[in-house]
Amino acid sequence: MSASEPPSGDEPSVFTRIIARELPSTILFEDDRLIAITPLEALAPVHILLIPKTPDYATVTELASGDPALLAELVSRAQALADEHCDGEYRLVFNTGVAAGQTVFHVHAHLLGRMLSEGSLAG
Repeated sequence: MSASEPPSGDEPSVFTRIIARELPSTILFEDDRLIAITPLEALAPVHILLIPKTPDYATVTELASGDPALLAELVSRAQALADEHCDGEYRLVFNTGVAAGQTVFHVHAHLLGRMLSEGSLAG
């Protein structure tokens, strides 16, 4: 397994289990295709996870090529949540691969707002 490959296994991801209500979570938004939750460990004063309900895509690249409309919905919903929770200013982060910090191989985005320190992840 390379650093960019997900761990093997047939177990449902933690996100699949949250979507199925097998695990509790604070849900901020939900429709037929997306769910937005608060993570257990926040990385910023506003930290929201946006997760497609389908487990078919492990990374944002797979989602972009497999269902670009769903990726567009995710980005649009990120803006709506940012408007509501952090005056419309935010970072949207997708970790792709183990070496980049991806730990759950069910595509998801981190919406981060009201950053604590300037200059981190600048760019």
